[in-house]
Amino acid sequence: MLGGPVGADQDDLYPFLSGEREALRTRLAAGAPTLGICLDAQLMAAALGARVAPGLGKEIGWAPVALTDRGRAGPLRHLEGVPVLHWHGDAFDLPPGAERLAATPLCPNQAFALGRHGLGFQFHPEADGQGFERWLIGHAVEIAAMPGVSVPALRDDARRLGPGAAEAARRCLGEWLGGLA
Repeated sequence: MLGGPVGADQDDLYPFLSGEREALRTRLAAGAPTLGICLDAQLMAAALGARVAPGLGKEIGWAPVALTDRGRAGPLRHLEGVPVLHWHGDAFDLPPGAERLAATPLCPNQAFALGRHGLGFQFHPEADGQGFERWLIGHAVEIAAMPGVSVPALRDDARRLGPGAAEAARRCLGEWLGGLA
């Protein structure tokens, strides 16, 4: 399940969110393989009883995450030192029963695992630089409001860093999927 530009708690504006959380609650309780990215990692966390709220600040751009010992011992080790795309303003508390896998200074919960079957990423391991222009156009107002963030710099970073992030993510997600069998 992928992200989106809405808040995980905006049921009044986007009623489908409550159904998403309920579907995630059911899947996760059944031990069904579930991968959540950005908004959907937040929805996973909320479905598991964790708080989701505005973070310490928005993270927009390419930067590495700091892996925990557990993160380095599993599939996320492929992302060690690799700049990945961050694009969020909300953050989640670590869900009960989950293990923290990665953090950044602004967001202490960048990735978590729930057993072997649940994996949530606050950042965007799927971002490979391809189609990135749509992100820039779709979020033009948000980018313009971020001091120190510019469309040309984001575009250049996506071109330079996207292919390496994509390869690391393929290895990471391939290993996670292989461990589900």
